[in-house]
Formats: sequence, structure tokens, C-alpha cells
Amino acid sequence: MNQGVYSLSAAMINQLNRVDVISNNLANVNTNGFKEDNLIEGSFNHYLEKLAKKDIAPTKLDTINNTVPKIDGNFINGIIGSIVETNNPLDFALKTNDTFFKVADKEGNTFLTRDGSFKNIGGVLSTFDGKKVLNNNNQPINIADGFESQVAIVTTSYSNLNKVGNNNYKIADDTKLKPIIDNDQFMVLGAIEKSNINAVSTMVALIDSQRRLEQAQKAITGIGELSEKLLTKIDGR
Repeated sequence: MNQGVYSLSAAMINQLNRVDVISNNLANVNTNGFKEDNLIEGSFNHYLEKLAKKDIAPTKLDTINNTVPKIDGNFINGIIGSIVETNNPLDFALKTNDTFFKVADKEGNTFLTRDGSFKNIGGVLSTFDGKKVLNNNNQPINIADGFESQVAIVTTSYSNLNKVGNNNYKIADDTKLKPIIDNDQFMVLGAIEKSNINAVSTMVALIDSQRRLEQAQKAITGIGELSEKLLTKIDGR
């Protein structure tokens, strides 16, 4: 097989993954508190480094694969979205990009979120998907005078979080959570944070990824056609 096909095939897979991620970002341009997902592209260098540490000589295939691009990881763009005033007493927006609300589902599982568009469910402050907003004692908050001061806010890095759905995050290490005692300085009442997705630049990135996918596909087709012509000439001798 032509060595170029390895890199081109891997490039196609990478662009397919990029299309999926960018399409999801674009679909959530109007989702409150949504944060942009991104992919990191690298190579197989770290595999060769592991072989070297074990005194294992790389094969020819290892050397070829070293030039093949791959998705090395992903990360979340935590930049704050636009904060829009709503004058709804159940809406909350966070001022800093490393702070989150604590919420719990019906099974008692705790998640973090930046979507502060809450609602009243049976007198309890809740998210739109039914999760209960928690206080610093991990208890639900009853909606009454002064309930705003009870809303728990914690700070942690996005590297300590795994996205669940579009608005919730699962905590990787609870010890890396830092509770905020005075939440007044970190919240805007009667406002919500919008998605941090820029529709125009995201659409441009989606078009670029689709074109790169098409280019790699055409290149593989071209290599196949050239190989076929070469074999035909050899057989015709």
C-alpha cells in the first residue's frame, strides 16, 4: 500500500471527528451556559518514545505510523459567554469562568453546571431538566426570601471535569473543588450566561473541516487511480 494512504486515511478520520464536534458546537449556539468543545491533533510520537524507553526497536510500520496524524485529546473552551439581563428572579449568571453551580439528579448524583436558568418545581430551585440546585451543605434549596444567598458556587478547572450532555459536568476529583462562601461577588442576579459559541467562526471551521475531508478523499482516489494505471502498464508488458 502507498504510504501516503495511511496519513490521508487518518486525516479523514480526524476531520470526521472534527465535523462531529463542530456540528455539536453549532447546534448549541443558543444553549445557555454551553462551552465550546475542541480537539487536539497530534502524531504517534509518544508511542515511539515508549518503545525507546523499553529498548524495543521500532518496526517499519511504527515509523510510518509516526507520520500519521491522530486525535491526541480534547479540551473545553471555558471563556465566558455573553451575560444577558432577564429580570427573572430565578435566573443566575456566573462572573468568572472557573465557577459552577452544584446540582443533583433524582438518584443523588452531583453535577456542576453554568446554566443558571433555574425554575420553581414544587417550591424547590431546580434546573430545566429537573435537577435540584444545591446549597453548600449539598441540600436542595427551598424558594423563599433570601434563597439567593444559599446557592452553592464552587471553583475548579475544566481539566477536572467531564462533560455530561451539553450543560452538565461530572467531577473527576472532588478534592479539587473549592467552595465559595460569599456567592454575591460571583453571581449576577436576574441574568443568564449565553453559549460562548461564535456562530460565524464555527460555521467557517465546519466548512474548512468538510473541505479537508473531501481533499483527503480525492487524494486517496487519485492514488488508487495511479496505482491501477501502473499495474495495467506492468501487466501489459
